[in-house]
Amino acid sequence: MIQTAFVSFLTASILTLSAVSAVPVENTPIEIGSASMSLNNRYGYDAPENAYKDNILLNLAYLSGEVKSRKDIDWRKIRKPFTLQFSLEPGQRFAYHDLIDPQYKDNVAVTAHTNFGAGDGYKFADGLYGMGVCHLASLIHKAALSAGVESIAPVNHDFFVIPEISKEYGVAIYSSPDAPEASAKQNLYIKNNLDSRIDFRFDFDGDNLKVIVFKS
Repeated sequence: MIQTAFVSFLTASILTLSAVSAVPVENTPIEIGSASMSLNNRYGYDAPENAYKDNILLNLAYLSGEVKSRKDIDWRKIRKPFTLQFSLEPGQRFAYHDLIDPQYKDNVAVTAHTNFGAGDGYKFADGLYGMGVCHLASLIHKAALSAGVESIAPVNHDFFVIPEISKEYGVAIYSSPDAPEASAKQNLYIKNNLDSRIDFRFDFDGDNLKVIVFKS
């Protein structure tokens, strides 16, 4: 399983990826897909210590570039409500992590440089470090497919229930430099197969996370 951008909205922190560019005023983005889930329901019930939620938020902090290593982690900041986004121009790809299958390596513009393990500051739950990362990948996968965007998850997460995400959208994520082939298969590959730029926006209100896909 697991081992191993960005204009501020309201109270959100703004984080910027190199793949993100400003949206011209005359071009109003159109929402073409979305998916959401509660981060408080990752166990299927309320839990006093929610490692799944923290791992998901940490994963997003790595994706944004706000966190580059364990020493950058500030849980009070990571847990605050935020909005962030990344963009893909036509033909560009997003890979969930940077151990990438050669057939999807071309034109990768966005990825998270993290392996979801203890060394990167991820928490331990249910026998593994980084639990929750598959939940986030599945949410992104669902949002991309709802927008009609090419999204490929070579290994499905149907071996274990992900609350609020049906099994057809489940994505198994794994990243270990010691197992590059297995890691490349347990990844998520999204390609902008549309004729204009698309933006993936993440809205976190402190409890719920929503991924919205816009076409410019």
